[in-house]
Amino acid sequence: MIGDLQTAALVGRDGSIDWLCLPHFDSGACFAALLHDESAGSWRLAPAGGGDRTEPERPSRRYLEDSLVLETTWRTEQGTVRVVDLMPPRGQAADIVRIAEGIEGRVTMESAMRLRFDYGSFRPWVRADGHDALAVAGPDSAWFHADVDVEADEDRLLARFALGAGDRVGFVLTHQASHLGRPDPVDPDRALARTKEFWREWIDRCQYDGRWAPAVRRALVTLKALTFAPTGGVLAAATTSLPEEIGGVRNWDYRFCWLRDATHTLQALLGTGYVEEATAWREWLVRAVAGDPAELQLMYGVDGRRRLPEMTLPWLDGFAGSQPVRIGNAAAEQLQLDVWGEVLDGLHLARQSGIEVSGPAWDIQRALLDWLEGNWQQPDHGLWEMRGGRRDFVHSKAMAWAGVDRAVRAVEAYPLDGPVDRWRELRERIHREVCERGYDAERGTFTQFYGSTGVDAALLLLPQAGFLPWSDPRVRGTVAAIERELSVDGLTRRYNPDADAGTDGLPGGEGVFVACSFWLADALAATGRAPEAEKLFARLLDLRNDVGLLSEEYDVASGHHLGNTPQAYSMVGLVNTARALEGRV
Repeated sequence: MIGDLQTAALVGRDGSIDWLCLPHFDSGACFAALLHDESAGSWRLAPAGGGDRTEPERPSRRYLEDSLVLETTWRTEQGTVRVVDLMPPRGQAADIVRIAEGIEGRVTMESAMRLRFDYGSFRPWVRADGHDALAVAGPDSAWFHADVDVEADEDRLLARFALGAGDRVGFVLTHQASHLGRPDPVDPDRALARTKEFWREWIDRCQYDGRWAPAVRRALVTLKALTFAPTGGVLAAATTSLPEEIGGVRNWDYRFCWLRDATHTLQALLGTGYVEEATAWREWLVRAVAGDPAELQLMYGVDGRRRLPEMTLPWLDGFAGSQPVRIGNAAAEQLQLDVWGEVLDGLHLARQSGIEVSGPAWDIQRALLDWLEGNWQQPDHGLWEMRGGRRDFVHSKAMAWAGVDRAVRAVEAYPLDGPVDRWRELRERIHREVCERGYDAERGTFTQFYGSTGVDAALLLLPQAGFLPWSDPRVRGTVAAIERELSVDGLTRRYNPDADAGTDGLPGGEGVFVACSFWLADALAATGRAPEAEKLFARLLDLRNDVGLLSEEYDVASGHHLGNTPQAYSMVGLVNTARALEGRV
């Protein structure tokens, strides 16, 4: 992934950019080959004749230091070349910069770009003139400049050139609204220097210096890259519709901000010294949830908008033939009680960390408490956005408890007012019901929902939320049940869809959920099994791709990542587990 804190592009191992939405993360894609083929848009910059890109003892790709500048080294029979890809921090417009450099020998290179706006559905009008080209389609235009001649045919913009040792050829693609003129041109080398300096200054603020520092820094850079700079919102992932099962239908749009990620994201940012980003995320959160607490959603657009209508794009075949391809997310309309608790918990964490809370922020929290007090007993769709109807999910009820608990603690510790005696009684009532109805004494475990025969990896979050201590035998029994019933080769599924048929309302299955496996590592460490926790953590680090990224899920059988990528929840799990194993949480 490369990005400019407002959108991101995915670069394949073959040197092709196969995913890019412009001008923002959730805009239409102009390169969508990831979900179809090259005809949906792509930009490949690589040796014209292919060739072996790597020597056995060294990787072919890497990020330059702790940045989002990607370097790919190609080794061919003719020689060696290097391609550097980046998106400089946003200026007038979004820019993609690619620099090809000759290292040894003389290699023929090819740049082949197919621009297709609106997720591959529109072929733009294209005009090329020497080193420059312009593509226009409806509201979108793209300006292209190369240090070599560019030709346009019916299908693509093409440049072929040879690189000798020391030669450098730069390319810049700039997006602009079609009714505006061309933005100021970007110099590739200056953009590279500026981008490297931006990331160098940003990572220098990192306060984590523990055993897993390189992995944690890479995860933090990835989280920063998934931040929408104008508002402070943090995306779940940079992509849509990458399948949770190859050929299956569990393909969702994750280019939005999930409220439940707030506490974990805040914990990761605050725990590593990034107060500015945590403050921006808190302020985004307060703006997004302002209004009628009954209308609280589990997700919002990166700008805080509420309407995220879900639709399918039938002209795209999907990744590896996995249809449908969806944009928007109907889960935004679900009732998920845990969101109220997550929001209250996140705002409490910000308050504890010294981030000033304004009067209006507390007023919003009071309104959320009032709604939760009257509605916590409702069944809901649960953490995993079940589409099989509402249930009394145990995690949802426990997080409702957490929201009330944080309000009580806020009044006790800060000069804030509220009906604390009533809240204490409510807190006790919710706790008592969950322990009575959500715990299976015969099996010795909390269950996924009241009366369920299955368990849920989200139950690992109950002690993290303070619902019960890790030493409680009910917690230990739940950890054991999750290991026993949700383990796949030592990694963890979210739940077993076969345990209570029809719960999730979807056919097929999915891979193991990466974040849940990090939660299990946390649980193992907290219950006195540190060596097992570190072993699991090491294995999870090994799941990362060649440049340190994690997707949402993982297929143990094939060794492939599944789901949208890179996934913020997975990267947050890496940061928080590294800190937990060192006693920093």
